[in-house]
Amino acid sequence: MSEKIIVLEKIDPVDLYGVNNSKFERLKEYFPKLKLIARGHELKLVGEESEIQAFEQRFEVLTDHYHKHHSLTKDDIEKILLDIPRAQQNNTNPSALGSGTDSDINPDSILVYGNTGKAIRPMTPHQVELVETFKANDLVFAIGPAGSGKTYTAIALAVRALRNREVRRILLCRPAVEAGENLGFLPGDLKDKLDPYLQALYDALRDMLPPKKLSEFMEDGTIQIAPLAYMRGRTLDQAFVILDEGQNATSSQIKMFLTRMGRNAKFIVTGDLTQIDLPNRSQSGLAESVRILRHIEGVGVVEFTNIDIVRHRLVREIVVAYDRLNEAKLKAKEVLTKKNNLELDNP
Repeated sequence: MSEKIIVLEKIDPVDLYGVNNSKFERLKEYFPKLKLIARGHELKLVGEESEIQAFEQRFEVLTDHYHKHHSLTKDDIEKILLDIPRAQQNNTNPSALGSGTDSDINPDSILVYGNTGKAIRPMTPHQVELVETFKANDLVFAIGPAGSGKTYTAIALAVRALRNREVRRILLCRPAVEAGENLGFLPGDLKDKLDPYLQALYDALRDMLPPKKLSEFMEDGTIQIAPLAYMRGRTLDQAFVILDEGQNATSSQIKMFLTRMGRNAKFIVTGDLTQIDLPNRSQSGLAESVRILRHIEGVGVVEFTNIDIVRHRLVREIVVAYDRLNEAKLKAKEVLTKKNNLELDNP
């Protein structure tokens, strides 16, 4: 372990750390392997030398931004720290980030071009990791919070594979599990009832494929979107298959899905273990499948975190708040269990 002290020069610690250390706490989330200690105008770092060097490089960009704009908001911190990995991947100077123009993008990082011509590429560290893990594995689990781009990145990879003729078809599926709603009371036939569960998948495809082409693909079966139960009994050769909302699949359903894999097939399973909608949360088979399969050659696991959330800034705050609530409930349950056990041991 190494230690390093950074002296803050010409920076008010309150401007950098925020009221009640709110910005400092956000900064710490991006460096979980480092111990950061703020003491007035000194910032102490404790950790591996490589982690300290990475922090210093990113911290320099933050301070440069502060001196240039005389402010440093939470949004600034997030944007800068998320942009730096992309700059390193593209061999550009991190301090030069911020233009956001496609001309600055390394073409090799682009997955597909959307309908508006905008380049669709991995935007966060774990989205980049998902793309790299996918290259080396035929089955990938992408686990993490809502809004972190797991499904969107997976679908972009699928569309790219189809365009490059690496696969013949794309199959997207979700478990048709009711999240507090009653499926039977929805209007229409079975397709009408199920489409709302699959809407997020349609939305992503509409971003990446022209409407006419998407319609053609849907009609001839090149792209299929269906509930998980419709996968039973099939063998999927030369296909890119995505199971979304995998946390709502039972152990037997996940096994059924994974054993559909045929020759030259690519599978991605996405899910958020904090949003299980099954009547009995313990029925979810996602965590189990990750645990027993992650060490098999050809299987990759990417674990997204709150820093990957790319929706509105408040989404990250909401996820963090619920995580803290769940931790508090878990601790309270453990205390109650210990108390009950003590009472049983000492009647």
